[in-house]
Amino acid sequence: MDKRRATQQNAVLGLQHLLAMYAGAVAVPLLIGAGLGFNQEQMTYLISIDIFMCGVATLLQLVVNKVFGIGLPVVLGCAIQAVAPLILIGNSHGVGSMYGAIMASGVVVFLIAGFFSKIKKLFPPMVTGIVITVIGLTLIPVAISKMGGGDPSAANFGSSTSLFLAFTTIALIVGVQLFAKGFLRSVSVLVGLLGGTLLASFLGQVNLSAVSQAPVFHMPQPFYFGKPTFDLMPIVLMVIISIVSMVESTGVYFALGDILDRKMTEDDLKRGYRAEGLAVLLGGIFNTFPYTAFSQNVGLVQLSGVKTRQPIFFSAIFLMILGLFPKVGALAQIIPEPVLGGGMLVMFGMVAIQGMKMLAKNDLNDERNLLIMTISIGFGLGFNMIPELFQQLPETVQMFTGNGIVISSLTAVVLNALCFGFEEKEISQPVIEPEVNITHH
Repeated sequence: MDKRRATQQNAVLGLQHLLAMYAGAVAVPLLIGAGLGFNQEQMTYLISIDIFMCGVATLLQLVVNKVFGIGLPVVLGCAIQAVAPLILIGNSHGVGSMYGAIMASGVVVFLIAGFFSKIKKLFPPMVTGIVITVIGLTLIPVAISKMGGGDPSAANFGSSTSLFLAFTTIALIVGVQLFAKGFLRSVSVLVGLLGGTLLASFLGQVNLSAVSQAPVFHMPQPFYFGKPTFDLMPIVLMVIISIVSMVESTGVYFALGDILDRKMTEDDLKRGYRAEGLAVLLGGIFNTFPYTAFSQNVGLVQLSGVKTRQPIFFSAIFLMILGLFPKVGALAQIIPEPVLGGGMLVMFGMVAIQGMKMLAKNDLNDERNLLIMTISIGFGLGFNMIPELFQQLPETVQMFTGNGIVISSLTAVVLNALCFGFEEKEISQPVIEPEVNITHH
């Protein structure tokens, strides 16, 4: 009975992880499909196969063997930084070239995994702490936008109904954290999302059209959009984007390792990168997109206090099932934007706090550390808010300068190398470490 109850609890936790990443996962195919002018039938396939392959990619990381799999409670989803480059490639070279570039980049990532794992000294807690902090802080405006309804230019943005739903969702999460115990406390975000959606349904804010329009069943189909082609410049561009994704994933791996008190080794990273490379290759074959470790689920691991892989196995299985049955998968789309925004605000905030915890382990009396933090975080947030600063530069350069996470990562790596070289620094423990985990472990 205890085993059965544990399985049921892991399944619910897995559902919570799925809901946490679902919006981010479907955002990429929606944006790229719209940018390339795909029709309704193509969009349906794109979203369905995207969800299915998110499950496959996640399983590749969970199942550890000598070749691939990092074995952390990590969820993989489509890399948002690939959206603009893929639209550019698709419009200029064709959809076949786009998927050929994705496949080629997956092979490159797999092949360079061993080398890339050896340069992990470039990503000490200082650098990874900055990257995770910037990721969390960069995503918070996305949550705020959704709290108001999703479209700041809409006439009803920030309506009293939207704000009521968003803040009620946050209040539910906080209430569960403060007054509930045990398992219920660990699924506080799921309770908030379900409670907010139920309340929204009474207010007439739940739209079921996505469910009614979706087909009942849809099988994955290799090369759905035709034969891939392999052109040099699109491949080079996608390899660069994939390396950027590897940098972001490195930060996620180290953040999870920090939460789990597990030191990341070169072999761990190598298997993790190879799993991502395989996922990207499969993404190209089945006509979906590059995959990377999702940071929002890091906040959920921290918030729930459940640090095992079992819930993520359920998430992967659920994702694959949803990918086969678009009508079932569409149910996750009925969560209203304000409700989703409330839940995202909590999760993204936890991601940022996890990064700050990593930064707090460094010697904050050393002015060099403060300099690295100041400039890297300033660049990361500032350039992301005002990408027009680089509008006079070529478009290919703007693809990178407009991504605050990329700029922050590169700046932190370079400044850390200039200030400290490549020797591993001793990490000091602060006299009073801030207590940010509001869950009972």
